Amino acid sequence: MTTLRMSRRLGVGIALATAAALTLTACGATNDDTGGDAGTADAASATSLADFGTLEDLEKAAIAEGQLNVIALPRDWANYGAILDAFSEKYPEIEIVEQSPDVSSAEEIQAAENNKGLDTAPDVFDLGLTVALQNTDQFAPYKVATWDDIPDALKEPSGLFVGDYGGYMSVGYDSSKLPAPTTLEDLLGSDYKASVALNGDPTQAGAAFGAVGLATVLNGGDLDDYQAGIDFFAELNAAGNFIKVDATPATVASGETPVVFDWDYLNAANAQGNPDWKVVVFEGTGYAAYYNQAINIDAPHPAAARLWQEFLYSDEAQNMWLAGGARPARMEAMIEAGTIDKALADALPAAPADSVVPTETQSSDAGTLLGEKWASAVQ
Repeated sequence: MTTLRMSRRLGVGIALATAAALTLTACGATNDDTGGDAGTADAASATSLADFGTLEDLEKAAIAEGQLNVIALPRDWANYGAILDAFSEKYPEIEIVEQSPDVSSAEEIQAAENNKGLDTAPDVFDLGLTVALQNTDQFAPYKVATWDDIPDALKEPSGLFVGDYGGYMSVGYDSSKLPAPTTLEDLLGSDYKASVALNGDPTQAGAAFGAVGLATVLNGGDLDDYQAGIDFFAELNAAGNFIKVDATPATVASGETPVVFDWDYLNAANAQGNPDWKVVVFEGTGYAAYYNQAINIDAPHPAAARLWQEFLYSDEAQNMWLAGGARPARMEAMIEAGTIDKALADALPAAPADSVVPTETQSSDAGTLLGEKWASAVQ
């Protein structure tokens, strides 16, 4: 399954300045509210709660469908297990079918294409930015009731995809076996022989893509050209330090991947399986990103898909992402409204003084470059 900020807590506000280019133009979709009611609203074409009438009307329509298909939501990822359980407790009449929790963002889209027209197709997606930008024709536009609380820089204007939660790219390591890396260059040393892994393939997975982005800005490059990041991993591979194992909580707990590039909230969660697991966000420029919610344009349960979105952007679910160590999209507005869980917000790790997040063009160009050069760089 990409974020931003500069302030100590999350500073969604800074995201606005850094990622203004994220506010792209709607790709062939419109956001015309039809003003339907509960009896006539076509859930598949609803672009806001107003198309159903009220939240209660949407709830009735979703309960009538009785099912929600989610995909790529590991229960140990950003507290998703608790979020899924909370939705089920709130709506016990809606069965959540949790499909392929460990697949990449690109594989989510493939699953939708493979299952188009079937009841097994995913209703909703949780995607890295690069994959979201490349697949807007697969999404149905929808604006949740709390739309105005979400910074413009985190949402496609018509609601085709919307930032949901984010974090900083970090390095986690087993402190019982390895010294603490203090710089990116430390990982090239002999202490880290056959030890450093990514969470996925950077041509397909947002976390691995972010790792190359971090390596880029800490290795003398900038987000207009990710070659410096590719060069770093090529050097890491040549040193015998890079291992081609997709890191998971299981590989961390077993010791198979003793050093992992991953989002800070995911690396922090690995300490549950390994109490010696520590997390470092390197000094200097930080690399941050949000994942994105989107509704499958061919969702077999379109009302349930929209109810899921309403739930995810409620205070309840936003605070649950915060409990998982991630920074929710509505964080700034919730701080101002006094609805944020202050203890959880205050417990977030310090953020780098400066942060970057790729724009639409930078993400697209980096994706193309990685597709051309990544495999040969680490072969």
